[in-house]
Amino acid sequence: MTPLLILSIIAAYFGLLVLISWYTSRGAGNNEFFLAGRNSPWYVVAFGMIGASLSGVTFISIPGWVGSTGFGYMQVVLGYLVGYTVIATVLMPMYYRLNLTSIYGYLGQRLGPVSYRTGASFFLLSRTIGSAFRLYLVANVLQLVMFDAWGVPFVVTVAGTIGFIWLYTYRGGIKTIIWTDTLQTAFMLGAVGLTVLMIGREMGWGLAEVVHQVRASDLSQIFFFGDRNSKNYFWKQFVSGAFIAIVMTGLDQDMMQKNLSCRNIREAQINMFSFSAVLVFVNLAFLALGALLYMYAAHIGLEVPKRTDDLYPLLATGGYLPVSVGILFILGLIAAAYSSADSALTALTTSVCVDMLDIIKRPEAEQKPLRLRVHIGMSVLMAVVIVIFRAVNDDSVISAVFTVAGYTYGPLLGLFSFGMMTKRSVRDTLVPLVCVASPIICYVLNLHSAEWLGGYKFGFELLILNGTLTFLGLMALSKPAHER
Repeated sequence: MTPLLILSIIAAYFGLLVLISWYTSRGAGNNEFFLAGRNSPWYVVAFGMIGASLSGVTFISIPGWVGSTGFGYMQVVLGYLVGYTVIATVLMPMYYRLNLTSIYGYLGQRLGPVSYRTGASFFLLSRTIGSAFRLYLVANVLQLVMFDAWGVPFVVTVAGTIGFIWLYTYRGGIKTIIWTDTLQTAFMLGAVGLTVLMIGREMGWGLAEVVHQVRASDLSQIFFFGDRNSKNYFWKQFVSGAFIAIVMTGLDQDMMQKNLSCRNIREAQINMFSFSAVLVFVNLAFLALGALLYMYAAHIGLEVPKRTDDLYPLLATGGYLPVSVGILFILGLIAAAYSSADSALTALTTSVCVDMLDIIKRPEAEQKPLRLRVHIGMSVLMAVVIVIFRAVNDDSVISAVFTVAGYTYGPLLGLFSFGMMTKRSVRDTLVPLVCVASPIICYVLNLHSAEWLGGYKFGFELLILNGTLTFLGLMALSKPAHER
C-alpha cells in the first residue's frame, strides 16, 4: 500500500466523522456534551460500546498475543461476564438513583470531598495512561506504514491524530460519540470478519474450513489448569477478568458516561447485558484472526516479528496479502482507535470539569468556555503521554495496559467497595495516603513475588490485591457511622 492511498482512506473516513459530528452537535450544550440529554437509544449505546471497549489494542495486540498464550485470553473474557452482571445489577442502579453526572460524585456523598477528588484523580491518571497506550499503538502503525516514508516526525503524527479527535468531539461530546462509535464499531468488526475470509481464501479455505483449521490448531487452547503459579492459570484469569470489568467499565467514567446517557435504568441494563453477550463472540473472532495470521505467516515462510503487535500490520500492509486487506486493516485500526480515544477524551474532560472544577456551580456564561479550555488541555496532555510512552515502552501493549490498570484502578476498587460494603465513616483527609501506599506495596510485592512466594507470579489478579489493600487501609482509618 502506498502512503498516499492510506492518507486518502484516512481523510475520507475523517470527513465522514466530521459530517456526523456536525449533524449530532447542533444546539448541543453542556447537558448534551456530558450526558447526551439522557436520551440515547440503548441499542445504539450497546453497539458503540463494543468498539470503545476493544480499541486499537484489541485490534492489534490480541491477535499478536495468540502466539504465546493461545486463546487463553478467553478466560479473562468469560470473567468479564461476571463483572458486567455486577455492574448492571449493583452499580448502575446506584448511579441512576443518585442522578450522577460523574460517577465519582458517589464518593463525595458517601465518604467526603477529599475521597471524591482522590477517586476522580485516580480515574484521570488511569484513563489518561490507558488511552495514551491505545493511541500510541495506532500512531506507531501510521508512522510505520505512512509517515516515515514522508519524513514526518512521530510527534506530528500524534498531534494530528489527537487533533482530529478533538475537532469532531469538542461541540457535541458524548452526544456525538454515541453515534460515531456506532459507525466505528461497524467498520472495525467488518474489517476483522472480511480479513478472516480473505486470509482463508489465500490459504484455499472456505469459511467452514477456516473454522476447522483454527479449532484444530495448537494455538486454539482456551483453558489452562496446569500450573497454578503461571500467569495464564484459569482461576487467576477468570477472577481477574471479573474485577477488570468492574473497575475498567463499572468504576470508569468513560464507559459509564455512555450508560448514564440512556433514557432510564431499565434500558441501561438491557444495554449492558446485550453488550457483554456480543463481546464474547467478538473476542473469539479476534483470537481466530490471530491464529490465522500465525498460520499464514508459517505458510509463506515469514518470520514472526519479535514484537508480535507488529504481525497483523506487517501482513496487512507489507504486500503479503491483497491490497484490499490493507485497506480493511487501516479502516479497522482507525475505527478502533478513534472509538476508544474520543470517548476517553470526553470522559476526561467531564471528570475535570465536574469533579475538579465544579463547573455546574459556575455561572452559565463561564461553563462552555471553561469546558473548551479543559478539552484542549486534556488533548495536549494525552499527546505528551503518548510521546513519553513511545520512548520507554518495549512490552506488549495490552499487557502494559492491564499491568498499569492493576496499579491505578486498584484504589478505585477499594474506595467503592468500602463505601458500598460498610457503613463506617473514614478520616477523609487521610484517604489519599492509603490510595498511594497500596499501589506502591503492590509494586514491591510484584517485583519480588517469585522470590518471596515460592515461585508465584502475579498476573491480572494484582488488581484484586491492590483493591484489597486499599479497603483494609480505609478500614484502619475508619470509625463507626454514629461517630461521624
